Amino acid sequence: MDIFDIIIILLKIGIFLIPVLMIMPFLVLMERKLAGYIQVRPGPNRVGPWGILQTLVDGLKIFIKEDFEPKMVDRPLFFLAPILAIVPTLICLSVIPFGPTITIPPEIKYIGGRKIPLSIADLSVGLIFVFAVASIGVYGIVLAGWSSNSKYSLFGGIRSSAQMISYEIGFALSVVGVLLFAESFNLREIVEKQQGGLWNWYVWKQPLGFILFITAIFAETNRLPFDLPEGEAEITGGYHTEYSSMKFAMFFMGEYIAMIVMSALGVTLFIGGWQAPVEIGVMKIWWLQAISGIFWFSVKMFFFISFFIFIRWTWPRLRFDQLLNFGWKMMFLLGLANVILTACLILLKAPTIVFFIDGLLLIIIVDYFYSKWRKRKIAKYLKLPTM
Repeated sequence: MDIFDIIIILLKIGIFLIPVLMIMPFLVLMERKLAGYIQVRPGPNRVGPWGILQTLVDGLKIFIKEDFEPKMVDRPLFFLAPILAIVPTLICLSVIPFGPTITIPPEIKYIGGRKIPLSIADLSVGLIFVFAVASIGVYGIVLAGWSSNSKYSLFGGIRSSAQMISYEIGFALSVVGVLLFAESFNLREIVEKQQGGLWNWYVWKQPLGFILFITAIFAETNRLPFDLPEGEAEITGGYHTEYSSMKFAMFFMGEYIAMIVMSALGVTLFIGGWQAPVEIGVMKIWWLQAISGIFWFSVKMFFFISFFIFIRWTWPRLRFDQLLNFGWKMMFLLGLANVILTACLILLKAPTIVFFIDGLLLIIIVDYFYSKWRKRKIAKYLKLPTM
C-alpha cells in the first residue's frame, strides 16, 4: 500500500461518512414533514422557508443545553453508552458498497490503472462483519439503562436485551436465502450476482426473506412498532431517560444512522444495490459509472427510508409479550421454513417465478393458521365458544 492508496481511502471516508452525518438534519425534517402529511397537519413551518431551518435550530438548542448528570450513576459506563450507540453503526457503513468498482484510465497521472471499489473497505466476509458489529449497538442501550441509576432506564435496557434475543435469529435467517443464491458473504459479489435488470434482483427470489428482513430491521433500529426500549407511555423515556444535551443527541443520531445503514443493507441484499432497474448498456467513462451507481443506490435508499417513516407514523407499538411471541413463534419458524424451501428449490433448479409464488403461498398459509390460533386463544381468554 503506497501513499496514494492511503489518500484514496481517506477520500472515500470523507465522501461516504461525512455526508451521512450532514444529511441527518434533513432526514429529521423529512420525517417531520411526512408525519405531518400522514396526520393531515403542516409539520414544521415557522423557522425558515417551509420550516427547513427547524432541525438546525433544534440541533443548536440541544448542543447548548445543560448536560445534566444524576447522582450515583456509573460514570464510565454512563459516558460510554452513547458512544456505543453511534460508533458501531458508522463502522457497519464502511463495508457497504455504494457503487461499482471503477478502473482509472492509465493516462491519469499517479493513480492511472488502479481499480477503486466504491466502498471504504471491501471485505470477503462483509455480511458477517455487519451482523457482528451491528449487534454491539445493543450494548449501548443496555449499559445506558444499567448505569443511569433509574428504574425506568433499567426497564428500557432489559427490554432491549430481550428484544434483541427474540428477533436476532429471524434476522439472520432472513438473509440465508440470499447467501444460498450468491454463494458469497462479500456484499459486492452479492450485488454483482444481481446484474441484468429488475427481474434478477433477489427480492423476487426471496419475497418471504425480504419481508422478514424488513420486519427485523425495524427491531434492529428500535423504530415503531418495535421501539419498546423507549416506551414513552410506560417507562417515561426508557434507556435514555436520564440523558440530556449532546449525550441524548448521540442516541438520536445513532437511531438515524442505523436507519441509513439498514436501508443500505436492504438495498444491497435484495434490490440490486447500485444496479439500474433496466440494463442500459455498459458505461465506458469511469466517472459516469460512479455517478450512475451512487445515484441508483441513493434513490433506492430514499424509498427504504420513506417506508421506515411511513410505518412509524401509521402502526401502533406492539406490547412486549406480542414482540416476543412474534419473534419466536413467527419470525424464527418462517425464517427456518424459508431456508429449507429455498435450498430445495435451488437443488431442483426451479425458475424465479416458482420462488416468488412459493414464498407468497407460504406467507398465506402461515398467516391463516396463525390467525386461527389467535382466534382460539382470544375465545379461550374471553370464555367464548370456539368455532
